[in-house]
Amino acid sequence: MLGVIGVAGRRRRPAAALVTAMIALLAGLLLPAPTATAQAAQQTQQTTRHTQQWTGTWATAQHAAYDPGTSEVTVRIPVRVSAGGSSVRIRLTNGFTTEPVTIGHATVGLADSGSGGSSAVTKPRRLSFGGKSAVTIPAGGQVASDQVRLSVPARSSVVVSLYFPGRLTHISQHWMGLQTVYWTPDGGGDHAGDPAGTAFTRTDSTFPFLTGVDVRGGSAAGSVVALGDSITDGASSTANTDRRWPDYLAARLASCSTTAGVMNEGISGNRITAGTDGNPSALERLERDVLTQPNARTVVLFEGVNDLSWGGATGDQVIDGIKEIARRVHARGLRLIGATVVPYRGWGDWWTEAKEADRQKVNSFVRDSGGVLDGFADFDRAVRNPDDPTRYAAAFDSGDHLHPNDTGMKAFADAVDLPGLRVARGCPSTRVRLTPYRPSLQAGGQGTRITATLTNDGRSAVTDVRTRLDLPAGWSAEPAGGARLRVLGPGKSTTVTWTVSPGPETAWGTHPLVVRSSYDQGGKRRSDTDEVDATVTPVPSGVKAPYRTAATADDARYAQNGGQFAIWAGGQDLSGWKDEKAAVYLPGAAPSSGSVTARVVAQTGSGPSAKAGIAVANDLTAPGKGGYAVLTMSAQFGLEFLTDSDGDGRLDTWAGGGSSYHPAWLRLVRDGATYTAYASADGTAWQQVATATVPSASGGVGDAGMVASAVNLNYPGQTTTAVFDSFSSSPK
Repeated sequence: MLGVIGVAGRRRRPAAALVTAMIALLAGLLLPAPTATAQAAQQTQQTTRHTQQWTGTWATAQHAAYDPGTSEVTVRIPVRVSAGGSSVRIRLTNGFTTEPVTIGHATVGLADSGSGGSSAVTKPRRLSFGGKSAVTIPAGGQVASDQVRLSVPARSSVVVSLYFPGRLTHISQHWMGLQTVYWTPDGGGDHAGDPAGTAFTRTDSTFPFLTGVDVRGGSAAGSVVALGDSITDGASSTANTDRRWPDYLAARLASCSTTAGVMNEGISGNRITAGTDGNPSALERLERDVLTQPNARTVVLFEGVNDLSWGGATGDQVIDGIKEIARRVHARGLRLIGATVVPYRGWGDWWTEAKEADRQKVNSFVRDSGGVLDGFADFDRAVRNPDDPTRYAAAFDSGDHLHPNDTGMKAFADAVDLPGLRVARGCPSTRVRLTPYRPSLQAGGQGTRITATLTNDGRSAVTDVRTRLDLPAGWSAEPAGGARLRVLGPGKSTTVTWTVSPGPETAWGTHPLVVRSSYDQGGKRRSDTDEVDATVTPVPSGVKAPYRTAATADDARYAQNGGQFAIWAGGQDLSGWKDEKAAVYLPGAAPSSGSVTARVVAQTGSGPSAKAGIAVANDLTAPGKGGYAVLTMSAQFGLEFLTDSDGDGRLDTWAGGGSSYHPAWLRLVRDGATYTAYASADGTAWQQVATATVPSASGGVGDAGMVASAVNLNYPGQTTTAVFDSFSSSPK
């Protein structure tokens, strides 16, 4: 990374009580003041109590079950913890099934990020339950493992592996994990102790049975529980990146002198006022998901939008629910921070003027609860459009007008007052944030202005403020303003601006821009950082030999940047009735026996059916010559594997479906006239889509390439942009 310096009325006491108080006061005056050693000893005792107590560092709310129809399998679950410690344990639940479940072998370890696979583990440690390796959890039951000595850094990735002997009849799960979870195939056996992840060839994104990870022996004095709905659960945040607002909150708390755990207890569709069998209300699950969490000190309640929008509740009913939650939370000695309900106009047809009035009523209560709440976080103010407060500001909107994007998630975390949580000490008072939140830069284009804003939220000034911007290698920035600021007063802000240009050979895609600010606060040097993903986008420029292009769609354009390719294309469809596409291909790249593999990094523009992926044929410029097949990932409707069964150049067979994801690895394996399609989220764990026979495939090699179609029949004139960063063919 290249560092660029930014220029940047009382009751009367009885007489006896007064005499007693005076004696105590005189005694205090006569006694020597506590020595530094005594004060240190007192602090050590407090720290010892903290380190001996379990603290929740990761959690998820189980809320449903399904029958997987599998036997003798192992699952590997990566999670990102918040607080660290020297020992760890896991908590498991079988709360939503009707049958007991047996775990024959369980392990925990730190993720091995350098192994080349997301499912690898560094020295997995065997877990025991009451001293035994196996445990059977009854239906509706839960269990915690014994302690394992394992140094777990704060904000590190921990991997839990569970082996299920025999048939696994039902799985209690949290379905929206937003994290790739790895499974062995049916009958794969016990691989819980494997350091490598090669045995885990199936994936999904639900958390089975695991409901919590706890640590002890660290600096955390307590934890925060985030109780919420799909927004807290992370809907529309980037998968596998830990960018939910509780994740960002954990990152902020990690900068304090003492850290704290953050536990995410969000469930998609959750409400305060009512629940369902598979989604108990916030009130119904309060004991299980909040009040019994290890060393929980503070609860952040962020619910209400589902109650008010589609749930049929009034503002008064939501307020009554908040009051009941507050009563129960306070009865257990915990603090309760309320979060305001976010705007949702434009989310389906749920918004009305009357519902907006109810939202404002709830938010007025949260902001001034008369002591019912211990504080509030104004999430509404953090993301609303200043010109239309009933809507999200565009910079924070994921596009569905209810769920925030990653930047909106960060804005929520920034709206939380860290001292008000009362779980960490010595937190930085000054934040630095970059804008634009999602800067876009064109490869070889003009520079883009990037601004860092420093805000002092503390009660006293900070001094000697220094700011710099870290850039990827080969990038440049023109600084403006001053690099240092002598004093930044309480409640004040200042900005530093750069004009940033990517290097000429910069790969398309996202690149981190990191701003670092340091300052003196209360006699200590403190710091804060922020990071945004700058997207470098391709510009149409053609491709280089030996690659060729072919198009049957309008508006076809192409670009190549080393091993990256971009295709712009129109086209009404890529299917049997319309074969309108643009392709970048290699003649003779489809072996008679072998595979063709590509990775679709991103696809933008056009409608939900837009397609991008692999195409093969005897001659891609003339699909009627036979051997024609395509494997694509659509923008929103999952995989599509289409083949020509009779050699007329029309794609007349189909297989696929499921959810769309990007990046997407796609692979076509050919064995003569037999084509088998595979897909993978990470290039390691592959899932078979289907097998088809293409009788017209010639005995020799054919053409293979990358293909895109806008599928714009219902979106006339629109084009799609598909970006690939890997393409290869391999004969057997």
